[in-house]
Amino acid sequence: MIEPTRGINLTANAILICGIIFILSPLLIALIVATQSYEDFVAAGGISLLPGRYLLDNIIHIVTETNLPRQVLNSIIIATCVATIKCSLAFAATFALVFFDSRWNRLIFALTIATVMLPLELIVVTTYQVVANVAMPLNWLIDLGWYASAAQSPAPHLEWNLLDSFAGIAAPIATSSTSVFIYRQFFLSLPRDLPRAAAMDGAGPLRFLIDILLPLSKTPLIATFIFWFVGGWTNYLWPLVAATSSTMQPAIVGLSRLATSEPDRIPEVPMLMAGALFVSLLPVLLIAVMQGRIVKGLNLSEK
Repeated sequence: MIEPTRGINLTANAILICGIIFILSPLLIALIVATQSYEDFVAAGGISLLPGRYLLDNIIHIVTETNLPRQVLNSIIIATCVATIKCSLAFAATFALVFFDSRWNRLIFALTIATVMLPLELIVVTTYQVVANVAMPLNWLIDLGWYASAAQSPAPHLEWNLLDSFAGIAAPIATSSTSVFIYRQFFLSLPRDLPRAAAMDGAGPLRFLIDILLPLSKTPLIATFIFWFVGGWTNYLWPLVAATSSTMQPAIVGLSRLATSEPDRIPEVPMLMAGALFVSLLPVLLIAVMQGRIVKGLNLSEK
């Protein structure tokens, strides 16, 4: 007997519509406010739902009078570096954990996943000290050797500052092992005899990785790359700390600078909303175009 599902379908559709309205309402309000001028915004006494005709003027002002275009380019470089580092390191680490037998594999995997519990925001001070001088561990070793040799002259001190650089901004954000779990689930879904069959054909571990495993993993790699690209794009705290010059700051940090104003002056909210639309355009388009691959890639990793 087939139970009637009309009521269930109507309820599900109503919940889905409410969810869509809840999610899209802030975007719609931001778009409406971005079409207004500063004078109209002040005259209305705050946010007004009446659209204006100044969207193009606000966008032109953002492009020509602010550093946001340069900072959007910085965000593209930083987000690409973050996604590339995360996917590359996680793919290589997962390959070693799954296809090379060792008694320590489970322990290493558990410790790798445990690093997810230690977010960058929790160790931002220590990370800043390390990035401010990457040669700090070498200085410790030099000092130990200098004391052991009882040398009278002062030990040399090495300096390598990565602040205000793409490497210094991207590398700490890329230290996450979430992709290891995703790739591991996908690798475990592959036939067990696949590496053995490749070895019988004369393929070594490196050739198996490049010629067989990498093409098979294209879908989860694309999904996680886009996921981490958006994560690197939206990261705010560490770029705010690590990039002090406006020419190296990403777009998220530059957008927050638009909100600052004189003490007795109302912030230019329409300009801020136009900047928010300008900054979020690329990741929104990327997710809209690649959403099918993202869902497919994450579903493959759950098998």
